[in-house]
Amino acid sequence: MGPGTAGRGRKVLVTGPESTGKTDLCRFLAGHFNGLMVPEYARTYIENLKRPYRYADVCAIAREQRLQYDALQDTGSWIFFDTWLIITRVWMDVVYGKVPRWVDGEIRKARFDLVLVCAPDIPWIPDPVRENGGPERQLLYRRYIREVEQLEWKYRIVDGTGEERLRNALRILQEDRGLPDF
Repeated sequence: MGPGTAGRGRKVLVTGPESTGKTDLCRFLAGHFNGLMVPEYARTYIENLKRPYRYADVCAIAREQRLQYDALQDTGSWIFFDTWLIITRVWMDVVYGKVPRWVDGEIRKARFDLVLVCAPDIPWIPDPVRENGGPERQLLYRRYIREVEQLEWKYRIVDGTGEERLRNALRILQEDRGLPDF
């Protein structure tokens, strides 16, 4: 049996621009596969700040994301990461124009069995943490795809609305694993 075959958990990164259903998709997939979901740490961190975030805050978020990844290496379960260091790396670059070298190193060391990139084909819903609605979503979408391609990680685009998006993600995982229909 090769990598990603029966009997072994899988690490799946779910990424994409803001308001593209990443959290809902992770919850659904973790439940479907009786797996684990690593929540979006940046959202929790920023929501709990009593001031605007700073570069040092984004570095703290990145450190925690690295620790979350390292802690779940040998679980044997399906693990779905709701965003991760790739988004944080792009955030640092776009907002501050700089990325610590260790972030790039941690990203290069990481291994995911598959990356699901959520397409921005559902409406952007503003909230106090989101910053990039409108045309920025498309630019960031293309940027996340470029980042994953440069890492040479296997990825697939998840599109569609509502239940269709969830079914599309299941179909992708089914095809990736060579599993029978869910």
